[in-house]
This record gives sequence, C-alpha cells and structure tokens, in this order.
Amino acid sequence: MTTPRGFKDRADDSLFTLVGEVPELVRNLVVAEVDAGKAWLRRTSKDAGIGAGWIVAALFFLFWTVAALLAFAIIGLSSWWPAWVASLVVLVLMLLATALLALLGVLRFRSITKSENPAQSIATDVKEIRDEL
Repeated sequence: MTTPRGFKDRADDSLFTLVGEVPELVRNLVVAEVDAGKAWLRRTSKDAGIGAGWIVAALFFLFWTVAALLAFAIIGLSSWWPAWVASLVVLVLMLLATALLALLGVLRFRSITKSENPAQSIATDVKEIRDEL
C-alpha cells in the first residue's frame, strides 16, 4: 500500500526487513548528497565565472578611465604651464605613486615570510615533545 505522496507504507514490515534496508538507504542518501553537492558546485562555478567576467569588463573600463583622468590633469595644468612641463609633472607624480605602492607591497610580502605558518609550528611542537621524551 502506498501513501498519497507515493511512499511505501512501512508499518507492517518486520524489524529485520527494516534493518536490512539500512545500507541501501544510507547508500542512496550518500549518492543524493554527492549529486546535490555537484549541482551546487556547477551553479556556483557558473555564477563565479560570470561574475569574474563582469569584474574584468569593469577593470577594462577603469583602466581607460585612469588614462582619461591623467589626460585631463595634463590638459588642466597646461593652462598654467607649457604642455611638456604639465606632462612631466603628472609623469613624476605617477612614478612616485607607483614607487610608494610597490614599496608597500614589498613590505607586506616581507611580513608574510616572517610569520610562521601552522605546519612549521606543529613541527616545532613535535620536535620539542620528542626532545623532552
């Protein structure tokens, strides 16, 4: 006899029958969970790929916006100075900003190499314990 939702009525089954079906039920549950995980991973990967594409497109336009802003600065400064001086001033400012940002990046990377990663701390702890024994 089946219920209105299509499930088999298990009320008359014996305990041994029910216990005997547990491995199959567990296997079906594991397969269903793995399939659900795969479907989630496919959806998430697709969304991440599309999102990354939009970010790349935004960065493309930002790249050209920075160039337009620099041209605007050069043209604005050239109303007080000759065009070559305005260009030189903007170039020097950009080189200084680049050097400062690169220095900050290098300092940040140096701080990474100074810190001890968890695997090294575990190895140190194991070595200390072995030395005490």
